[in-house]
Amino acid sequence: MNHRVTVGLIGAGRIGRVHAENLARRIPQANLVAIADVVPQAAQKLASELGVGAAYDDYRRILDDRGIEAVLICSSTDTHARFIEEAASAGKHIFCEKPIALDLGQIDRALAAVERAGVKLQIGFNRRFDPSFRHVRELVASGAIGTPHILRITSRDPSPPPIPYVRVSGGIFLDMTIHDFDMARYQMGCEAEEVYATGGVLIDPAIGEAGDIDTAVITLRFTSGAIGVIDNSRRAVYGYDQRLEVFGSAGVAMAGNKFPDTTTWTDASGVHRTLPLNFFMDRYPESFLAEMQAFIRCISEDEAPPVTGRDGRIPVVMGLAAWKSYREKRPVKLSEIAAI
Repeated sequence: MNHRVTVGLIGAGRIGRVHAENLARRIPQANLVAIADVVPQAAQKLASELGVGAAYDDYRRILDDRGIEAVLICSSTDTHARFIEEAASAGKHIFCEKPIALDLGQIDRALAAVERAGVKLQIGFNRRFDPSFRHVRELVASGAIGTPHILRITSRDPSPPPIPYVRVSGGIFLDMTIHDFDMARYQMGCEAEEVYATGGVLIDPAIGEAGDIDTAVITLRFTSGAIGVIDNSRRAVYGYDQRLEVFGSAGVAMAGNKFPDTTTWTDASGVHRTLPLNFFMDRYPESFLAEMQAFIRCISEDEAPPVTGRDGRIPVVMGLAAWKSYREKRPVKLSEIAAI
């Protein structure tokens, strides 16, 4: 590493705290110098805990600080695109949580601002950095399983999000499945060209009343001819269920759930083990650290970000295609939504 990268954090909520702790405690090449949040107490509390010198209630204090090289945007989704544009205009490198926006016009304006400014932009699709999922990708890319034919992704949450969040999230395809859309592209090494989505409200009627669904199955057809299947549920009573499989002409690569320990025990009733980890921050701590290390490294060593603005845009196109498919009960080509 050539130097310590000075960083400001916008948004001191749950995911902002994860990134702040990694920057302050686990990435010596980074120097977290300021935290901003619309709730002043949240910024002040996190800054105090981590020994960060500045805490603001106005994110523009970070953008105006010429000593800050990079910003993390961990605020609410509706602010992401605007903050990207403003940060790019201020000459800051940018890490932004997914999604960039729920509207493609806003996304395109944000990406154009990044391009004009010549700054780096990395989008927070942390699952690419999970050691098991990354190993599957390495096996697929190396040809170890031959030509990929079928992708299967299971992604089920332990419990639904709060209804007020559901109302503003963009719905299951743009909030939850968006991670799986990114993973599908990542694992297969090519783009999906068609989406067929079906689903329903099987868990909580309030989710349907909020305009969303809580259970879905999505079929993808890739440009290579391969086929993918994603299944989602907002409530898996046994924990956070995160599995994938890539089946090919010469074999199969799989990654399963993570458990608190590797213990199994057997009695007269059967073979038993503990349930899978029950929360995304328990399941993915290594991936959150690795993605932030990659962001700091791309600045310090002038590398391309490993997850680009285009990588942030395409899963939104896929999510919009999935909603169109669900509502119209037919397969939808991504080209019907936007060029990718």
